[in-house]
Amino acid sequence: MTNRTPRQHPSSSSSSSSSSPASSSSPPAAAGVRPASDGPAASGMPAEAGTPRGQRRVPRALVAGAALVLAALTTAPALAAPADFTTHRAESGESVHSVAAPRSGQGRGTLLSLTPLGRQSLAEVIGQAQKQGLETGTARHGVAAYRLTYRTITPDGRPTTASGLLALPTGGDARHLPPVVHTHGTLAYRGYAPSMADGPDRAVSVLYASAGRAALAPDYLGLGTSPGRHPYMDARSSVSASLDMLRAAHSAAPKLGATLDRTVSVTGFSQGGQVAMALGRELHRGADPRFRLGMLAPVGGPYDLVGAELPGMFDGRIDPRSAVFYLSFFLTAQNRLHPLYNDPAEVFRAPYADRVEDLFDSEHPAEDIAGKLPERLEDLLTDTWYRKLRHPSGALLEALRVNDRTCDWKPGRGVRITLYSATGDRDVPIANTRSCARQLAGHAARAKVVDQGADADHYVSFLRSQPSIARTLPVAR
Repeated sequence: MTNRTPRQHPSSSSSSSSSSPASSSSPPAAAGVRPASDGPAASGMPAEAGTPRGQRRVPRALVAGAALVLAALTTAPALAAPADFTTHRAESGESVHSVAAPRSGQGRGTLLSLTPLGRQSLAEVIGQAQKQGLETGTARHGVAAYRLTYRTITPDGRPTTASGLLALPTGGDARHLPPVVHTHGTLAYRGYAPSMADGPDRAVSVLYASAGRAALAPDYLGLGTSPGRHPYMDARSSVSASLDMLRAAHSAAPKLGATLDRTVSVTGFSQGGQVAMALGRELHRGADPRFRLGMLAPVGGPYDLVGAELPGMFDGRIDPRSAVFYLSFFLTAQNRLHPLYNDPAEVFRAPYADRVEDLFDSEHPAEDIAGKLPERLEDLLTDTWYRKLRHPSGALLEALRVNDRTCDWKPGRGVRITLYSATGDRDVPIANTRSCARQLAGHAARAKVVDQGADADHYVSFLRSQPSIARTLPVAR
């Protein structure tokens, strides 16, 4: 899951006119993340640094998808623009270059626009990654970043659009690049999505690209430029948006002088860990013959909502404030997909019943939402729904189970799977990861489980896992 309270977050990451890392403003600290200058992290607890006076502190794990700053990207395109691109002013926040989709291309994954966000030198990539606590030993090249907008579908199969980040290495001779998909954790605000903000999801994607890869980070539905609200924890729609972005990137790469290899690596953090497993399953099943699954390396995913995540919210394994945020987001989003209640007052106590659905409209950052919700589930939920969530049944149980099947499949013999987590995680307990490993073992699939320790909170588990993931991902030769 994830989030984290950034300090002051820019509404978008439109190219900066300066290539200096110091030129970008720092977003609020997101789930589990904190600026390197804030000192040692307090595991699982809200970061006090950067919290406005009088505003309720947000659990650090509720601020990881929105955290720290990657250096502002320059406005210059990294590669020569194709002839069919149209130039706009970067200062206006519009596309620097964009290309319209062919009239014949109306299907899923059709590329609608390609917007350069600028590029960074190798030194800038390394400097900004280090500021965020990321290990940079694999960085080799500067990186050019782009926002892709493409066609996809809603949870009920209607046409819509989505966006995401594509990062490519600059310099070097290799233009045949192995793709890696990084799926992000919980984000309530569309402006913190990877293609919009200089947060940790963009930072790690740029770092992966710097080693000699094509790095993709889907924004998901209802985030980035995608219309509507985010269907939170609906693994199916997050996977369809991610798969369609992979298709769009396959079309975009040749316009940028690159080609994507067929073998795809998938990694992700928190909510993105769940999405990564589900995306891997679809690739393995042959969802698109142009791609095949190579490796999976998710971190801290909520793979077992019924048996681990939901119980953890009531038995103390999950931080109470994180539980309030996650459950509020989950129930309001799932109610739009699988009707669970007719009136918010059935589920939420006053005064929260009158505000909770509006808070999760993809327009409110987590740090704003947290101050408008209570600190305990007992104060959030009605007695009826408190009991119902402790012992789910009916439509609620089915909504949970639909999203609990992401590890219930048999990977191919050549697929390498490493599941990262931490005993100290108080947002997504390690029981989720152990459950995933058991499900895979039930299909005779071996998955290595890496425990980052009792002293690692949700986001720290990601920071400790990232170096191993970065070293294992294939690179261009």
